[in-house]
Amino acid sequence: MRERPSSRLLVIDPDGRLLLFKFVHLAGALTGQQFWATPGGGLDPGESYGAAACREMFEETGIRIDDAGPQIARRSVTFTLVDGEQVSSDERYFLIKVGSADISSTHWTELERAAIAAQRWWHQAELSATSDQVYPEDIVEMLRRAGVW
Repeated sequence: MRERPSSRLLVIDPDGRLLLFKFVHLAGALTGQQFWATPGGGLDPGESYGAAACREMFEETGIRIDDAGPQIARRSVTFTLVDGEQVSSDERYFLIKVGSADISSTHWTELERAAIAAQRWWHQAELSATSDQVYPEDIVEMLRRAGVW
């Protein structure tokens, strides 16, 4: 199984809300699956986790940052990509506070445009109460441990 290092972004707006994307897969190995997840993605060859976090921040939100901020969590998880490949992912979570809730999808890839159905800023209470699937499952606790919520 291929190792897939990944930087995930815990983007917090001035109101203390967390940005999540709703993924709805209409084709491929994940057809029919829906879930909310953080922005972020796999590292490019030779890229550090911090550099990938900065790149992903710009690509997925349109916000350019020079520093990924603190890595507040790490998890290892196995999952299936849209093309059906199973990977073992080493995910590093970076806390990024932004000055505005305005984001842009201008730099999304074709795959992101096909899979991301919505974006939403979540308050802690909303995220704790949702029955929707959210990844990672312990995201509220992750943010509590980091002192965000």
